[in-house]
Amino acid sequence: MAAYREKGIAALIFDFDGTLAVPTLDFSVMRRAAIRAMQEHVDVPDRPDLPTMELLALVGTETDAAKAAHAAALAAVRQVEIDAARKSSLFPFVRPMLARLKETGLAMAIVTRNCPEAVAAVFPDAAAHGPVLTRDDVPRVKPDPDHLIAALQRLNVAPSRALMVGDHVMDVEVGKRAKTLTAAVASGEHSLEKLAACNPDYLAADGGELMRMLGVL
Repeated sequence: MAAYREKGIAALIFDFDGTLAVPTLDFSVMRRAAIRAMQEHVDVPDRPDLPTMELLALVGTETDAAKAAHAAALAAVRQVEIDAARKSSLFPFVRPMLARLKETGLAMAIVTRNCPEAVAAVFPDAAAHGPVLTRDDVPRVKPDPDHLIAALQRLNVAPSRALMVGDHVMDVEVGKRAKTLTAAVASGEHSLEKLAACNPDYLAADGGELMRMLGVL
């Protein structure tokens, strides 16, 4: 019996960049673009510990200047994401995996902090294979578990029967917080060693290896 059947897995929930798609987004470039855009309107807090989207949230939208800064930064971030996506492609395992998911009846969804235009540039038919929840589709993005839970609700699958797959420690964190199984793949930002320290249920070099471990491919 395939490993995914033994574990009762009914759905695979994927991160996008670095998990399904070759990572081309330079987060330092994105951050600098966002800060430059905000600095035209407000003083930007010196918080190198915060990811870009969390820095935008810290600036807030309480004043007209903050609203203008937030909008300008989002536009700058979106353009960097789209430009990077045009240089990306799906990993080789993805298309064969999609065919097997259709055969097996396993459901899938994508949860990403990226924008919908960037996902569409790399994977134009993504929505034909399952729900795609970008940051534009949810009020709170991962690592908030509501992002992942929203995808599970779309699929009508309980967390205990889902596997969250991602290349970042954040993906393991969100899976644990949502009470799904977790799988970490070292095809993106983080090494196997760093991902192993998060204690995912599955650990693989990339998505193709993970799919073979699960018995999907």
